Amino acid sequence: MDISFYSKRILKLLGIGFIAPLLIFEINTLNKQIKAEESFISASEKDLFLYRQMGASYLCIASKAEVDFNKGLGIASATFANVIIGKHGGAIKELGNKKLDEKKLYNAGTFQIVGSALNICPESIPKNIKNDYDKKLKKLLKQGKK
Repeated sequence: MDISFYSKRILKLLGIGFIAPLLIFEINTLNKQIKAEESFISASEKDLFLYRQMGASYLCIASKAEVDFNKGLGIASATFANVIIGKHGGAIKELGNKKLDEKKLYNAGTFQIVGSALNICPESIPKNIKNDYDKKLKKLLKQGKK
């Protein structure tokens, strides 16, 4: 059986009828993604609290599961930074919507996560980490008073 000329033409028209809406949908989806990337909302204190607590909770659970403390802290800090970059474009409302790079967010996350973990599971935090945290906190408080 051979397909007639008219049947081939109808199949082409049907194919175009199915493909064209999909292409338009795909272009529209890409356009929405680009607009969404431009309109990040800076992380509020409430957002930061949530991310910090999630990191501290992870760190406590990982420590109790005998995961190396530094590895657990690294994963929690990297997640903290990645969420702020992915969801908020690296911007923090408290800093005037200034965008921070991954390294600064990682370091800030490390400090904040350790502080929260000291409240949640102080027994899981090594003494040297606790001492380093206390020194940095005193230094920050001293700088804040000036």
